[in-house]
Amino acid sequence: MYLPDTTEDVRTRAATVAVLPVGSHEQHGPYLPLATDTVVACTIARAIADAHPVQLLPPITISCSQEHAAWPGTVSISARTLYAVVRDVADSLRRAGVPHLVLVSGHGGNYVLANVVQESEGMALFPGSGDWAAARDAAGIGTTSRSDMHAGELETSILLHAHPELVRPGYETSDHLADDRPHLLTLGLAPYTSSGVVGRPSLASADKGRDVLAALVESFGPYLAVL
Repeated sequence: MYLPDTTEDVRTRAATVAVLPVGSHEQHGPYLPLATDTVVACTIARAIADAHPVQLLPPITISCSQEHAAWPGTVSISARTLYAVVRDVADSLRRAGVPHLVLVSGHGGNYVLANVVQESEGMALFPGSGDWAAARDAAGIGTTSRSDMHAGELETSILLHAHPELVRPGYETSDHLADDRPHLLTLGLAPYTSSGVVGRPSLASADKGRDVLAALVESFGPYLAVL
């Protein structure tokens, strides 16, 4: 995500809340890029920054994607490394006079982010499960969050809206449901899908992506008020 701000722009804005997109570099089937989660996180963060007085940060682009290691291109770091990086960023911001940090997560496998927020002051994790649920309802997403786990209707819709040039042909015929994933953390995703897809991308549309994004921006207001 290219950020054109100069140090004077940041000084003039004088934001007390910074927004850090956290993505990943992992397989998203044959039609979405490895950077999908980073693109989603950056898209949400940019929309938030356009609507609210926050300091927008560049993204963390590699995170905890070990469950996708069976597919070429996936790259991961450890949870302890991600934890340390986020804490270091928060400490740096605090020394610069920005006491609050919101982590905008585009990857559900970054479980450690919840612990970072839980253990820190002045930090929040967005979107929460309720925010995603409200956004799905607002956009008319037809697949449940359980079924729409990876490279499905939601993620494909956001990219079709914000970056359609990144979506390759094939999502229309790549539906695959695997609601029963009892050993995902132990075995990874490979036993449950050969394509890497879990969801119904055929239902995706740019309009749904637009409405998801608008609903998430609206949901962010209470987070800003709390911080």
